[in-house]
Amino acid sequence: MAPQPGARPEEPYTPETAPRPGGPSGPGGPGGRGGGGGGGGGGAGGGRPWWRSAPRVAIIAAVVVAAVIITIVLTRPSGTTSEVFAEPAASTGPNPVTKSSANESTPTTSATPKQSSGSNSEFSGATPGLYGGTENSASCDVEKQISYLTGAPAKNKAFAGVVGVTPGDVPRYLRSLTPVQLAYDTRVTNHGYKDGKTTEFQSVLQAGTAVMVDAYGVPRVRCKCGNPLTEPKALQGNVKTVGTKWPGYRSSNVVVVKPAKSKIKEFTLRNPKTGTWFKRPQGTTGTSDSPTSPPSETPSGPSSSQPPPNESPSSGETSSGTTGSPGTSTGETTGQPPGTTGGSNTTGGTPSSTGGETGPGGGTTGGETPSEGVQGGGTGTPGSGGAPGGGGGTPPSS
Repeated sequence: MAPQPGARPEEPYTPETAPRPGGPSGPGGPGGRGGGGGGGGGGAGGGRPWWRSAPRVAIIAAVVVAAVIITIVLTRPSGTTSEVFAEPAASTGPNPVTKSSANESTPTTSATPKQSSGSNSEFSGATPGLYGGTENSASCDVEKQISYLTGAPAKNKAFAGVVGVTPGDVPRYLRSLTPVQLAYDTRVTNHGYKDGKTTEFQSVLQAGTAVMVDAYGVPRVRCKCGNPLTEPKALQGNVKTVGTKWPGYRSSNVVVVKPAKSKIKEFTLRNPKTGTWFKRPQGTTGTSDSPTSPPSETPSGPSSSQPPPNESPSSGETSSGTTGSPGTSTGETTGQPPGTTGGSNTTGGTPSSTGGETGPGGGTTGGETPSEGVQGGGTGTPGSGGAPGGGGGTPPSS
């Protein structure tokens, strides 16, 4: 039957167009009982708010608690304790690599370095007055040290591995070093020898200790025990000084030696017994020493800030509770130690004097002003090899 003119065509029946139960939508019939949206409310927004869902709230709470716990664990202070082994100048120490090659390793009064904002002060190996000695006399017998090592192939190989040369190159390496005495209590990484391998521990060497330094002014051999030395490493957490401390020892006065920016031509040294100053060419053993005037600047400030001559402390006293190994604390706890220092290159560079390093253009810079100390994330006290005379145990094996 044809539709009437003006009438709307019928829409085909589909589920979408099917009437919903509950009567027609719209304003509703009498009494309002069949209308009002017609039906069961399955549209969007019909569920309960998420915060009223117990499982969801429990999951979110667990995530928050876990995040708080992780934050506390990662940010709370570490319970780690680092040990620094105090080593008097005259002691051989534990686990020596060789017998002593020191001609002179008597304790001297450590000058007080310029203080930095950190735990310790760092100075370039080229700084005048950082080292001392006696004119025309080497603090170490280099040839004796060579004979000790070449006569013990296993130790020679271990020594070579620490300093970064081949075993056959050890004699040449040692002859390239300069024998001096420390003018300040100095921290280094010390390497002993035990059970056929090297050991490693952080140590403070007393002022007056005989050492050999490389062309950049970094201590490389402790002559009293033949132990190779490397730059100190960063100390973690609280720092305890163990071993044998000496009169006047203060962890805050310990220094760290940084490699000079270029090879050193001459070291400017001070004789602690006479107070006189002299120069020693790098790689020589005292035969080419020459007098010089006091430098304008030292690690302590003006040369007049150096301790009076002939002041020599005793070789060391065993602190209470330090007769055991480096694991035994002296009871002294310092704060965060200084950061580790980087390794030095043993080659290259333009020769320069400790009184003035040669700049990139070959001109003298007029001397390197000692730094007032650079903190590298907590440096401890500078170190040495070996153990204190009569009072130290054996340092930890690596």
